[in-house]
Amino acid sequence: MGAYKVELWSIWLSGFVLIGLSLYATQTLPSINDHHIGTSKLDKDAIFDSKSLGVTIFTAPKPFVGSTGTKQTVAVQSWLALSPYVTVVLYSQHPSVVSFAGGFVSRVLVDTDIDFSFLGTPFFHSMIAKSRSFASEISVLVDPEIAILSGFISTLNHMYKLDHDWLLVASSQNVSYSPFHLDESRKHRQAHNGKPVKIHELHRIFVALQIPKTLQKNRHWSHCYPILAWNNKDMPLHNGVLPPFLYGKGIHNNWLIHEALSSEFRIVFDASWTITSFHLNGEDHPNPAFQNSAALDIENRNWEYIGNSYMGEQYGTFSYSEAYSSLLKLLKCNNKYSFFDAKKNVVYPIGNRVAMNLWNKKIVPSWLKENTMNCIDHVKSLNRIIDCPLKDQPKISASLKLPFSLESLLSFAADETKTIVLTVAGYSYKDMMMSWICRLRKLSIENFIVCALDHETYKFSILQGIPVFTDPTAPSDISFDDCHFGTKCFQRVTKVKSRIVLKILKLGYNVLLSDVDTYWFKNPIPLLQSYGPAVLAAQSDEFNKQGPINLPRRLNSGFYYAHSDAQTIAAIEKVVKHAETSGLSEQPSFYDILCGEGGSNRVGDNTCVEPETNLTVYFLDRDLFPNGAYQDLWRGKNVKAECLKKGCLIIHNNWISGRLKKLERQVLSGLWDYDPGTRMCLRNWHGIEL
Repeated sequence: MGAYKVELWSIWLSGFVLIGLSLYATQTLPSINDHHIGTSKLDKDAIFDSKSLGVTIFTAPKPFVGSTGTKQTVAVQSWLALSPYVTVVLYSQHPSVVSFAGGFVSRVLVDTDIDFSFLGTPFFHSMIAKSRSFASEISVLVDPEIAILSGFISTLNHMYKLDHDWLLVASSQNVSYSPFHLDESRKHRQAHNGKPVKIHELHRIFVALQIPKTLQKNRHWSHCYPILAWNNKDMPLHNGVLPPFLYGKGIHNNWLIHEALSSEFRIVFDASWTITSFHLNGEDHPNPAFQNSAALDIENRNWEYIGNSYMGEQYGTFSYSEAYSSLLKLLKCNNKYSFFDAKKNVVYPIGNRVAMNLWNKKIVPSWLKENTMNCIDHVKSLNRIIDCPLKDQPKISASLKLPFSLESLLSFAADETKTIVLTVAGYSYKDMMMSWICRLRKLSIENFIVCALDHETYKFSILQGIPVFTDPTAPSDISFDDCHFGTKCFQRVTKVKSRIVLKILKLGYNVLLSDVDTYWFKNPIPLLQSYGPAVLAAQSDEFNKQGPINLPRRLNSGFYYAHSDAQTIAAIEKVVKHAETSGLSEQPSFYDILCGEGGSNRVGDNTCVEPETNLTVYFLDRDLFPNGAYQDLWRGKNVKAECLKKGCLIIHNNWISGRLKKLERQVLSGLWDYDPGTRMCLRNWHGIEL
């Protein structure tokens, strides 16, 4: 009996000690008010869980100038205030974005390593792909003018516990008036009376000005630019390939939501009623393109890529109404989270693993049905606006209008020396053209333009955000597979190049003409410019390792640099005129006119001088500019390593007959920078050398 009492007393004593330790630990923990100064007080219930939950928010802002910069600054600050474990990634190439991010140390990053159009607009499909390479538990894509306040972290924490892949969609409320502005440093908010405004006060201010409690069930929603969030597990967001949507153009968000629903890879739910967010732009008007009565038939209209009439024919059509009517609504009723299926008029409590397993099996037992209609009556009457305006992009040049003209592209794309890189391509070489463009962009060479030989190439290039124009004099019957060296098709196509070069030279621009089957290791323009005016620097097609490189018919017209000067223009005019009457390609005309038939104008082993115009033709060093037959480089085990060892600037994938053979040789060599499956440039996003 005595031993039993001693044991009982020891249990009681241990309990008191544990209680005392718990009270002491509670008192020594930091209070909510002492928490990280940027953490929103509206998410007190989420602070503890967020310590183990990394969230990366992605967006593509406009330049941080004027009122747009103010709204974007407020939005980004609201995201950072959600939790100290939120990181923001800004997709942009604009200097003002880099300057803005510099004020937030490591929590705001600028990423330029995605695909942009030549006007600087990021591609939505590239943004999504790059976001999936970040190692955070949850990724979020949000419009740069949406401020996120309460409920966000707590909702993500709750959903993250689900044993399932999911995609969250959340619409925002419109705010047409901002009750504050930024101070001169553009880092701190001030009310109009000059007093500072803290981030946790924004929600109270917005609610007071915009949505009184009595009217909250009639909220003014902005559904055009929803917040998208997903957990980073193994399942993709959707099936198939995401089209090359320009971010902020068209309805890429709705397309992604629709495809995620169709694939059934993830649970897709609408969390608009558990997350408080505001669209600071305050505009949600129908697109002017849909102002006729037929276009306003939302239920029956098909999705299309607004601003580009080709998207529908390439990627099929999808029903507008199907996307949002099929979404499960995430609600918080009586302090509990639930899914509401509007079609079945059924509520599914979540947080219960058994319930979720039953839901996945499409089993809906009676004990799961709850009568919470008072909580969801206003959700059923939600009227979504599907027609969304195109977001204004920075207007680079008023003269750039579709279809692009050669003159407008030259004025925009040329560098400070008025030099332009020109290539000419037909649809059969579109993938090789894209690999060439991706390589130039990796080398930070942006002063290029493309001459499309056919309408298909033009359409494809527009979709890819490429500065492209068409030549009305180009042949219309270009063969897809039979347009390689020596064919009649090849002869007609090559003559387009010299005509375009001559036109550009006469407009006052220097031209580097490069075929798409050249691979660039480094930027050759500085070297080519160093030869000075009245010099045409061209690649030699000589294959013998020893001897002169300016022998007859050894001038390669697929890679040369021409200055815009009187001698060069006069000489190219003679070449074009000769080629028009020739039954061959333009390449023999270049040599016969500039170097003379049989090489009569040769000077030494590597130059020619055209006597009438006094233009000098300089044949480029083949170690720096090797052709496809020089030293059998293409047959080596490692073409790239051998070329870099020689110091190659470019290598030409010529001296091989047939488009497919040429394509195979370049891809297998590793000198390839484009993925036609995803329509994106290849990158080392996952630590794999590409």
